[in-house]
Amino acid sequence: MTWLASWDSFVKVVEEGSMAAAARRLNCTRAQVSKQIGELEQTFGLRLFERSTRKLGLTPAGEIFLRHARLALEAIENTDIAVRNTGDTPHGLLRIGASVVFGRQSIAPLLPDLVARYPELECELILTDDPVDLAEDRIDVALRLTRAPPEEAVSRQLLVLKRVVCASPGYLAAHGTPATPQELMQHACFSHLLRDGGVWRLADRHGKEVEVPVRSRIQFNNIGCILDATRAGHGIAILPTYLCGDDLASGALVSVLDDHEPQVDFGRNLYACYLPSRSRAAKVKQFLAQLEALLTPIPPWDRYREGR
Repeated sequence: MTWLASWDSFVKVVEEGSMAAAARRLNCTRAQVSKQIGELEQTFGLRLFERSTRKLGLTPAGEIFLRHARLALEAIENTDIAVRNTGDTPHGLLRIGASVVFGRQSIAPLLPDLVARYPELECELILTDDPVDLAEDRIDVALRLTRAPPEEAVSRQLLVLKRVVCASPGYLAAHGTPATPQELMQHACFSHLLRDGGVWRLADRHGKEVEVPVRSRIQFNNIGCILDATRAGHGIAILPTYLCGDDLASGALVSVLDDHEPQVDFGRNLYACYLPSRSRAAKVKQFLAQLEALLTPIPPWDRYREGR
């Protein structure tokens, strides 16, 4: 299927906006991409691109070809996946998408054992806090921290994530321990710059919520920076236990206001998301089985609570 590479190159040029960018994505030279596009135009006897010094646009024929080429390439990919998914032994390349902090903390350590057990399996872990397109980015499984998983994917809820209000022992010794949510207003509290707007919502054991405006002279848009500042004794934070569980277990951090649960609108649930065509793949099944075994009945980062 020598035509397949040319069709794929054409679609990549459209998506990337230039032949040079498409070549980088395809890991080939610009001259190779240009030759493939030229061969396509020669085959059809029509120009597919309107070329100018500033941009590359599609001709009417190019727009029609783009629609059909995408459908054909998608059908070929699904056929390839369906054929390769036969059998019970994981093999081939498993591409996993996850957020930067959660993926590094909780997913990366699983992969060496997985590939050791299955010699024909390879793994790629793509860490990004931006949404990924499962089809476009060729992601087999995306692990998403969200309230609402994408509608176009099969989504399996793995866990409801816990969060705690916590601080370092040094900070509490110097500034006191808040006994009520309202006392947080007297402390330096690290909010996520893009998420909670400087207002913390906490619910007591009866479900009654209270909103507390908090502030700090330092703000971050990265949860890892908030953890570092909290560890260093500069204030109080709401942190997910997957991130701070080891610190709570060692005593490097101490939870406060334990009779109140933080209420958040982001990253509440952990979902495994994948396209329907990946659902029967042995590599996906085994990865999810290993992940669920880690999380059940209690994820490792919450096991510090067992002795309480």
